[in-house]
Amino acid sequence: MCGIVGYVGEQRVAPILLDGLAKLEYRGYDSAGIACVENGTIEINKTKGRLAALSEKIDGGKNIPSTIGIGHTRWATHGKPSDENSHPHLSENGRFAIVHNGIIENYAELKAELIAEGFNFRSETDTEVVANLLEKNDNGNFLETVKKTVDMLQGSYAFGILRSDRPDEFVAVRHASPLIVGLGEHENFVASDVTAVLKYTRKIYRLDDGDIVLLSKDGVKVFDGDLNPVEKQPVTITWDVKAAEKGGYDCFMNKEIHEEPTALRETVSPRINERDEIVLDGVTITKEQLKKCSKIYIVGCGSAYHVGIVGKYIIERMARIPVEVDLASEFRYRQPIIDENTLMIIISQSGETADTLAALREGKRCGARIMSIVNVVGSSIANESDDVLYTWAGPEIAVATTKAYSTQLSMIYLIALYLSQKMGMLSADLVAEHLEAIKQLPELVDGVIKATEPVMKKLAEEFKNIEHAYYLGRNVDYAVAMEASLKLKEVSYVHSEAYAAGELKHGTISLIEPGTLVVALNCCSHIYDKTISNIEEVKSRGAKVLSVTTEGNTSIEKCSDYCIYLPAVDELILPSLEVVPMQLLGYFMATVKGFDADKPRNLAKSVTVE
Repeated sequence: MCGIVGYVGEQRVAPILLDGLAKLEYRGYDSAGIACVENGTIEINKTKGRLAALSEKIDGGKNIPSTIGIGHTRWATHGKPSDENSHPHLSENGRFAIVHNGIIENYAELKAELIAEGFNFRSETDTEVVANLLEKNDNGNFLETVKKTVDMLQGSYAFGILRSDRPDEFVAVRHASPLIVGLGEHENFVASDVTAVLKYTRKIYRLDDGDIVLLSKDGVKVFDGDLNPVEKQPVTITWDVKAAEKGGYDCFMNKEIHEEPTALRETVSPRINERDEIVLDGVTITKEQLKKCSKIYIVGCGSAYHVGIVGKYIIERMARIPVEVDLASEFRYRQPIIDENTLMIIISQSGETADTLAALREGKRCGARIMSIVNVVGSSIANESDDVLYTWAGPEIAVATTKAYSTQLSMIYLIALYLSQKMGMLSADLVAEHLEAIKQLPELVDGVIKATEPVMKKLAEEFKNIEHAYYLGRNVDYAVAMEASLKLKEVSYVHSEAYAAGELKHGTISLIEPGTLVVALNCCSHIYDKTISNIEEVKSRGAKVLSVTTEGNTSIEKCSDYCIYLPAVDELILPSLEVVPMQLLGYFMATVKGFDADKPRNLAKSVTVE
């Protein structure tokens, strides 16, 4: 969950490391540190807290002459946030320095063995164990020492490793944690994410599990786990550098909400051709295979899981295939019933989420076909899937997902239509009608942003002192309510829960008292009146009600304090419109309460540990 960056070249390394870490701070911000090799020694500067504290401590790194180094921004797993637990970590003899993203599962056993051999430890981290193992295993050959060490490890890791007597090269390793190599002119980089190196190069390698990399200013050598040379073909990143910067917005979350129309356009447009046919590039599943499909599992974490709930309602309705939705963290522990006639749809922004990757592998082990929806090209989930659908959302920096969620929803709509066509469940005219609505999504979302932004800003001021909020909905409205509730709680720290509206009378209504905020999503026309009844139940008990519905449903005003009206469009795409004002409310609530919407406490962007 941490961010790592490394550099070797001809420029002063410290400012480059600090710049890269600034792009990676979304991955963790409990502490930050850098290590550089200078005059045969490794110099480390690190501190608890945000990167700004480190930058201030070393005056932006301008007085550090070294041209090789590694850096780290931490999301704490083993050991509390502290100076001692901050990365990089030194081996006891000072010969090796290491930064790490991931978790070493057998660190306690290894640490006990090292202590018995006389090693001392300065921190509580699992990573310091690796630093001392490097010292123990050192035979003078950098690569062989690293290989012997990683062969002893269980868990997930991406490493950047310095050696004090190697001022011109460093080593990086990847296993079950993301890591890329950036290729420059007389300089080379490693990083957890391409955003850290886009300022300097667009040419990258995405490393595979087991890769060990030796980097110098004049070249990059990649080896497999047995130190056999591996040929890599670089890819060129086409993102605008400014896409990873705020571009005049106060924070990335705000920027990324406003990028949703563009992200939707980039994701949807290539998938609907000039003949209004669905073109799912990267999908090779045949009609015959689909005919044999007896069940679909949709698996994800957090917002991706909420996309899956929407997917269940839509796919079952359109394709008439049974769908189960699972939290990835629970999936493989409940012995799911899977066979070769099962289709698994895996949803992940990063393509590296540890729980989701583990669920994918369990499904594959049981014979399921894997279809993934991911945003990062060449990610682990993408590489291990049978069918891959990329969302072209660009880099998403804010911890709270917005544009990635919206593009994932758009892919779910297309998958549902694709399956229904293959299964012969929808007429050509009805498919064409739905596709026309999907094509209009970018403009519709843009209109909703413009129409609701000032309203949600005003409401955030009114709601800023609330302590609890409850979100209600039925059918897909309930699925969107779950995402809306998450957006509020994760960035504004307001206690928030989502409930299926029909469950109110089974306990939840006891929590309603005068002044309690209830947000009611009511856009499903066939159950509109049912949800109205539930709104009236909370209103009669003193709740302050914000309702979201479609134009023309003015009867809702009688039981609501505030109403947000959305365009009355094809109900297939309404979840994409409903979520926008909810994202804005979360963002504005964080802002008026003085919180950093991009870096909510205790959270990180990419959860690469279980």
